[in-house]
Amino acid sequence: MTNSKASLDDAEIAIAAARAGAEAVRARYGQRLTRIDKGAGDFATDADVAAEEAILDVIRAARPEDAVHGEEGGQQGAADAVRQWLVDPLCGTLNYAVGNMLVAVNVALLNGPAAVADPFSGEVFFTDGETAWVRRDGDDGGDGGDTQLVPTAATRLVDVNLDPPFPGAPGFRSVDLLAHPGFVERFRPRVVSTTLALAWVAAGKRAAYVTDGGDLTESVHFAAGIALCQAAGCVVTGVDGAPLGQAGRGLVVASDPETHGLLLSMIPRARPVR
Repeated sequence: MTNSKASLDDAEIAIAAARAGAEAVRARYGQRLTRIDKGAGDFATDADVAAEEAILDVIRAARPEDAVHGEEGGQQGAADAVRQWLVDPLCGTLNYAVGNMLVAVNVALLNGPAAVADPFSGEVFFTDGETAWVRRDGDDGGDGGDTQLVPTAATRLVDVNLDPPFPGAPGFRSVDLLAHPGFVERFRPRVVSTTLALAWVAAGKRAAYVTDGGDLTESVHFAAGIALCQAAGCVVTGVDGAPLGQAGRGLVVASDPETHGLLLSMIPRARPVR
């Protein structure tokens, strides 16, 4: 891992914050949840709010001058701050609300370290900005050690985000891949419906992940997973093959160049979303 003390400290803060959020999510699992309507069928729960508060407690204690943008609490501090934390306290709220454990807790320092915690496996996938690792809970409740992440396409499993909106339609929607004959010949689709899937690509549990959309680099949902995959050595671009950023759109994350090239060959070259 990096020898930069500041960067290493930030990585540990991201891990601690993600773990605090994961504990809040785990503690409320299976309980009666209060739903907070966001409109258009979207909602949060009191578990989302509690997890975000737990995450913010860690960040505020360690970095009180930093700005934070949380999915539930919005922007706190200057939006153009150099040090900005992006927090998605419960990615996969709909899954969680119906008793499905496929959820993630995402914490990322913009352009820096990040962590993705799986509340139910005890795994925290993290990066110091240079290398990607997974930290597992030990049998005694302590840390079970860190293992460097190694992407691989061996599983041939590709997660495709099917959630609306579809800003690239009618030129391209992620769901269109499922009908492509080349896709079903080479890969097997999965639909996790949470950015835990990005951590799985970095860890070699998935070959790739595809979603339509605009610029996702500063998204509370995707920033941590993108940072993790980039540090692990995955190929990360927009669905049009362009580098991520304002010029790109959506996301294709693949374990290797061959898998990435195959997926891009199946995606129509639609005009970029503006």
